[in-house]
Amino acid sequence: MASKTQSIWTRILDLIAPRLCACCGQRLTVSEQIVCASCILHFPRTYFHEEAQDNPMAKRFWGRLPIERATAYFYYAPGSSTSRPIRMLKYENRPDIGEALGRMAAEEVMGSGVFKDIDLIIPMPLTRWRKWQRGYNQSTEIARGISEVTGIPICTTAVRRTAFKQSQTQLHYAERQRNVEGCFVLRDPEAVKGRHLLLVDDIVTSGATMTACGKILAEAGGVRFSVMSLGYTKS
Repeated sequence: MASKTQSIWTRILDLIAPRLCACCGQRLTVSEQIVCASCILHFPRTYFHEEAQDNPMAKRFWGRLPIERATAYFYYAPGSSTSRPIRMLKYENRPDIGEALGRMAAEEVMGSGVFKDIDLIIPMPLTRWRKWQRGYNQSTEIARGISEVTGIPICTTAVRRTAFKQSQTQLHYAERQRNVEGCFVLRDPEAVKGRHLLLVDDIVTSGATMTACGKILAEAGGVRFSVMSLGYTKS
């Protein structure tokens, strides 16, 4: 009875204030959430989880951070329809998009072994100022969705971001590396010591942010890494 009542109210609310797909902007059906079925079908998936130890994203970290597995949900291209949910998540006060896409990404790779023996999920931290501006950390919202599917706990206390020099968006590869150097500090080494950590972010381009954060976490000792993001930028 409760679900039937909820469905009726959902239909009424959809009539008053129609929910729109975060990708194409078309009206969602009662059963659709955040992104319509057509857009989900046409997501430019990476399928990195099928070769999680040897794929283009994993290679971004070779020689910089020892990772065991790497995967991203889709290829990210600024200005594309699939970039719209990320923009809404980061700049339009839509934390629900992060959690929903995190669930969707985790569900697609769940049977691949990507999450095998991972102990904790570490979302990339924001500075206190950036988090206050946004109202939330988008990477933490993505991590919530992944955690709901996998049951892996989230840890947000082990590492802190102390500085935000400038956005990585318009920077070249070497500039991205310099931009995040010295921006993280280890707060609780015991929380991650000897653990296999899944580093989570919204977009991976150069991998500079994850690498810088991972190097600080490695100071705890015996730490292993895998990485996951929603989007992956080809170049």
